[in-house]
Amino acid sequence: MAQIVRFRLDMAAEERVVELRARLAAEGLRVPHEVPTVTFAAAAQIPAAARVELTEALRGLSLPSLWLPTLGSVAGHDDDLVLSAIVDTELLAVHSAVHDALAGKVRSPFGSYLPGAWLPHVVLAHERPADAFTLLHPVRPVRASIEGVEIADTRDGSSEPLFA
Repeated sequence: MAQIVRFRLDMAAEERVVELRARLAAEGLRVPHEVPTVTFAAAAQIPAAARVELTEALRGLSLPSLWLPTLGSVAGHDDDLVLSAIVDTELLAVHSAVHDALAGKVRSPFGSYLPGAWLPHVVLAHERPADAFTLLHPVRPVRASIEGVEIADTRDGSSEPLFA
């Protein structure tokens, strides 16, 4: 991956996901160390002009709350256990607005984040998904408000807030 558009969760939701990851880490599973987020788009490069257009598009929208109730996996990431979001029309509208703002402006968009293929989620573990599932099931759903949007570079770990 290279650059991603990710939505930051509110503090309470972030803490809840960190708690779930800590339970898995205590059992020896490899978990993400970055802040829990939901990725809305990914590309090899998201240039400055696209970032400006994306910021303007998002300022005109009401950012949705996320309901993350389901443990599962995502195609192409078979070793991950994720907490998947319920997809509703409001969430799809914001996702579509992100991609409309980026269309034709980014280099090499990643197909798994495009409308029709995207499954919004937060990664809980990077290995042994069946074991991780057993350790967390049943999971109490996480309700999350969006606290900010940022562009992150997955190669160097840097991030640039678009707005908070």
